Amino acid sequence: MKSVQLIQAAEVIPKFQSYPAHARSRLEYLRQLIIDTASEIDGIETLEETLKWGEPSYLCKTGSTIRIDWKPNAPDQVAMYFKCTSKLVPTFKQLFGNLFEYENSRAILFDLQASIPEKELKKCIELALKYHLVKNTPLLGEPA
Repeated sequence: MKSVQLIQAAEVIPKFQSYPAHARSRLEYLRQLIIDTASEIDGIETLEETLKWGEPSYLCKTGSTIRIDWKPNAPDQVAMYFKCTSKLVPTFKQLFGNLFEYENSRAILFDLQASIPEKELKKCIELALKYHLVKNTPLLGEPA
């Protein structure tokens, strides 16, 4: 696995520190999964980690922004957000059915007590990070 250069905004670390411990560990896991997945994709040399709408966000030139967050009004879950006007979440639903819990066309929700299907989630992250390269292909280039 090659190494991707992570360009981190200074405000990201305090944001992670502000989360309750039970949510922070799950968000840190999702963060590392995003970084690891970016490292496995040819052509992604840098990944920017910043805050968008106050949420940790991950961007690269070939992809659509991925955001992760925990909210006090849903204390037992965290979410991975995608651009709601993209084909990402509708494609995830076609590829993986009810394997994930979705929030409309904008997010995958994760119960803090449940296991995460890592292989399938990494595929979702990969499609988001390559979105501008695959958005005009059926199922974002994935076999049906």
